[in-house]
Amino acid sequence: MKHTGMRKRRASAFTLIELLLVLVILGTLAALVVPKFTKRSEQAKIVAARTDLANIEVALDAFEVDCGRNPTTEEGLKALLEQPSSAIGWQGPYLKRGVPKDPWGNTYMYRCPGQHNTTGVDLYSYGPDGQEGGSDDIDNWTQR
Repeated sequence: MKHTGMRKRRASAFTLIELLLVLVILGTLAALVVPKFTKRSEQAKIVAARTDLANIEVALDAFEVDCGRNPTTEEGLKALLEQPSSAIGWQGPYLKRGVPKDPWGNTYMYRCPGQHNTTGVDLYSYGPDGQEGGSDDIDNWTQR
């Protein structure tokens, strides 16, 4: 009788081969699915950066309406939060939550007058690689 009880226990347990097979299947599925989610995450960050740039541009437009000019490069985006001494008519702060960092944790770059937008401002992020140049930069002068 004791012998049949052991057989029942063995029959209801998983063998090492079965466990390894399940791990191989799970590993294969993860190898297929994880890159797709990673790519989506990067796309979401790019969209978030574009949205941030659009929101900052709206704040810059309000600053320009109130003060008759854009902040200088030296004043930077900080002028949207704190009144520069030379900004007559300032009605800010123009951004409720402060100047955001880009989705990769870097500051947005600002230049006025712009090198690309010669009649306006250049506003941009270095993108995922954090370095100027390359196709991953996100800016307000190219259409994508």
